[in-house]
Amino acid sequence: MTTPEGPARGVTAESGGRRRPPTAQQFVLGELRRAITTGRLRPGDPIRQEALAEELDVSRVPLREALKTLQGEGLVTYQAHRGYFVERLSLDDLREVYLIREILEAEAVRRAAGRFTDEALREAERAQAEVEEAAAAGDVLAMAAANRRFHMTIFEASGLPRMVRMIRTLWDSTDAYRSVYYGEPANRERVIEEHRAALDLLRRRDAEGTVRALAAHRAHAVTAIEGVLPDAP
Repeated sequence: MTTPEGPARGVTAESGGRRRPPTAQQFVLGELRRAITTGRLRPGDPIRQEALAEELDVSRVPLREALKTLQGEGLVTYQAHRGYFVERLSLDDLREVYLIREILEAEAVRRAAGRFTDEALREAERAQAEVEEAAAAGDVLAMAAANRRFHMTIFEASGLPRMVRMIRTLWDSTDAYRSVYYGEPANRERVIEEHRAALDLLRRRDAEGTVRALAAHRAHAVTAIEGVLPDAP
């Protein structure tokens, strides 16, 4: 597989010296995720397979497989005779996703707080340092990735792997809206402050305090994202 000549149509094939993953499908999957998470492909945008295959210098086969993976995660949707589109949520969809997250994450955090090891705390602190570095640089993609590591480190400490997999799927379904929230400097600062507060509570193994802090953290994100979502018909 040759290296693409350069970025076009909003999806970059190579950036910052990154090397391609081992397979074409993984490469395409990563590039599509990156485009969606950073807002280069926005909710409701069509995914033009022929143009993307040419741009990324891959055949249609790995592209179709990557799109099927993203469809299963709720990031894209398929419409008969029209093709694939970046998933667009309604306000009701968003509120339902966050309601389910609230239920699952509260239980995961309660379990995690009592089991949180010093190593897990250090891992969460490392992720938070990356969140702050990315926020200062205005790097939405890096901030989204570090933010996910921060939260998943907490959830994984619960020792409930099935629940954590469900939470990951719910997070995947709203990835297309991550750039909306992180795009505003004030929101990036709020995320940093709320993460620091949650970490302080975790250091004290304060389960209910951490649950409340992260509930407020989610609520602020929902309020910001609601402003760009269409009302239900």
